[in-house]
Amino acid sequence: MKTHVQFRFFRPFAFLFSLLLIAATTNAQYKISGTVVDDKGRPVRGASVYLDNTIDGGTADSMGIFRFTTSEKGNQSIVASEVSHTTTGLPIVINGDMSGIVLRMKANKAHDLDAVVITAGSFDASNDKSKTVLRPLDIVTTAGANADVVKAIEMLPGTQQTGTDNGLFVRGGDASELSILVDEMVVQNAFFSGPPGVATRSRFGAFNYQGVSFSSGGYSARYGQALSGVLELNTTDLPDKSTVNLGVNMAGLYASGTKKWKNSAIDIGGSYNNLTPFYGLATTNFKFYKVPVGASGNVRYVWKPNKDGIFKISANTSYMTSGIDVPNPYAGVTNSVTGSYNPFAGLSDTIPFVTKDMYYYANASYKQLFKAKYSLYTAASYSLDTTKNSFGGIPIDEKDHRAQFRIEGKDYFTSRLNLLVGAEIQNFGIGKSFTDTLHEKYTETQTAGYAELEWTPINLIAIRPGIRYEHSALLNKDNIAPRISMAIKTSDHSQISLASGIFYQNPDNLYLLAGLRPGQQEAIHYIANWQYTKNDRTLRIEGYYKKYLNLVLERDTVFDPNSYRIITPYTRVDNSGYGYAQGLELFYRDKKTVKNLDYWISYSYIDTKRKYANFPTEATPTYIADNNLNLVAKYFVDKWQTNFSATYSYASGRPYYNPNNPTFLGDRTPDFNNLALTVAYLHSFGKWFTVFYLSIDNITNQHNVFGYRYTYDANNVVTSAPPTPIVPALYRSIFFGVNMSLTQFKKDEL
Repeated sequence: MKTHVQFRFFRPFAFLFSLLLIAATTNAQYKISGTVVDDKGRPVRGASVYLDNTIDGGTADSMGIFRFTTSEKGNQSIVASEVSHTTTGLPIVINGDMSGIVLRMKANKAHDLDAVVITAGSFDASNDKSKTVLRPLDIVTTAGANADVVKAIEMLPGTQQTGTDNGLFVRGGDASELSILVDEMVVQNAFFSGPPGVATRSRFGAFNYQGVSFSSGGYSARYGQALSGVLELNTTDLPDKSTVNLGVNMAGLYASGTKKWKNSAIDIGGSYNNLTPFYGLATTNFKFYKVPVGASGNVRYVWKPNKDGIFKISANTSYMTSGIDVPNPYAGVTNSVTGSYNPFAGLSDTIPFVTKDMYYYANASYKQLFKAKYSLYTAASYSLDTTKNSFGGIPIDEKDHRAQFRIEGKDYFTSRLNLLVGAEIQNFGIGKSFTDTLHEKYTETQTAGYAELEWTPINLIAIRPGIRYEHSALLNKDNIAPRISMAIKTSDHSQISLASGIFYQNPDNLYLLAGLRPGQQEAIHYIANWQYTKNDRTLRIEGYYKKYLNLVLERDTVFDPNSYRIITPYTRVDNSGYGYAQGLELFYRDKKTVKNLDYWISYSYIDTKRKYANFPTEATPTYIADNNLNLVAKYFVDKWQTNFSATYSYASGRPYYNPNNPTFLGDRTPDFNNLALTVAYLHSFGKWFTVFYLSIDNITNQHNVFGYRYTYDANNVVTSAPPTPIVPALYRSIFFGVNMSLTQFKKDEL
């Protein structure tokens, strides 16, 4: 939960980590190093450098410097490749360590670093300089994010601040409208289970991913079942070396170990978490009568059968339990108010909630490039999440599962034209039980096929049309979703990007579990942006319009503000709901003006209304703040070997339901303010590279409110008692920890 894992680092605890230090290869290892530059002598960052016909190689850093080891000797060819440059090679003779090698690459006319790249609705964090505005480590080392990938994305335009809800809320959509994927596989339960009204942390650790792509709209035809956007995480490839990582913090301890062979590697790890020390110092807004305790373990194997292929397989599991007193949203409310049977009406104002969650996840993928002309990608995954809760003594059990398979191929006809074709199948379901007599469940099988063409007729224009076919067995529904995006270069350093498409999604689980079968919901996106990038400075302005169609709307029900309300099989629903979202967003980043200072500004304005669910009229949803601002700054002091990171977040007031106000959702909460600071100090103890870190969230101790809860008397009349504010589990928190590694930390990893 956010309250008990908000500041944990989920780098695993390897019980056998010492075994991973054994076993050096018996062959002599030679060190190869040098630089990769372009035809103007500038470093080529991210270039892959390797010995031809071997799997030995490395990647050039930001200065174009590469280093790797090999057991090969004699006559060899060293090769450098990078998407925006032509591949180059150089014959060498290895009879010992070699340094000072210089590989010169020519810019590829069709993929020049300054060539046009489609960016509408998308933020990419990777080694591809042409479309990157954030690096992978940027989004997991930001103050206030607490090494949570999903939380860090909230610092980008198009998202909303969350304090009591899980997930990313993107451009007018709630958390259910965003799909989270790992290596192209949908994650069924991306967040830890927790009590109602208490946000929990995502399951994604800070150091497990080499690339992150966040699309707030107009995303690729490869993905579906998300009305708003997708967050795609790509796991790391073959590591550079064997290593061991250890850590201890106020939430527990962890360790992990990596053993690397010539063309394969294995990671083993685990963690134990007990928040007794943390809650001994923190002041919480809820009573944790059972301190959160949990453990996790993982194993991953990576194999490169050749220089153009990679196989990954991983498995992880986690367990979490806690006990907390939460406000009863139905205290004093009879069923004539809610319009449906609710077993919690009539219970006390505060209800003890106990959760026990067991999670399993496995993923396997293989990617192969054939003669630099064709590529094949295939992946499969399975997840199972079993949760046993008790709410005021009433058992609430839930079991979620998802199995999926994906295969796609890509044909690079020319350097300017390629075609992607793929298919996927998913089988998933949820089962819930309340007491021994009330049971709900559903199982769905979805199949999809897609095709996407990427064409760069000239350097000034890039076009990506796509089409996706989807079939829902549960709803017996077929959909065809056309999509298109393009970009036009307006100068050497600027461009305009456009995107549009149709997106479908199944009704909310709330209705499917009740046995209701309304049709699929629909959204149409229109996006345009202008981006300017030069000298480590990026300015991006984006506008959008989103139209919602066929949203699920409840008939003949009284509005209930509780998002955990129970829907019965007798509730009348149809697809007559509708809505819109439109807005303007700005992103500016500067890494150049001041040495060692890196900062960015993110601002979003949104105007959105919808009539859906049990809304009696069209209104702005309660999770929407019209204005969102994030200021992020990082400064590294070389003399002190210390990195300072600060984030200020602001959001205007959100609508909330006041039964005394005749205007539906006509009241607004106070504005949201949060200032966070992280300090990381780097030090070495012998062979151990160590980072001490201190994080303070909400330094000014703002009592942020996310809504209000009103009480009713026995006659279902709103009482005169002041409403109870809906608040996060913690206002302010301080967290301290230590990370140790046999691999040296870089200053931009702090």
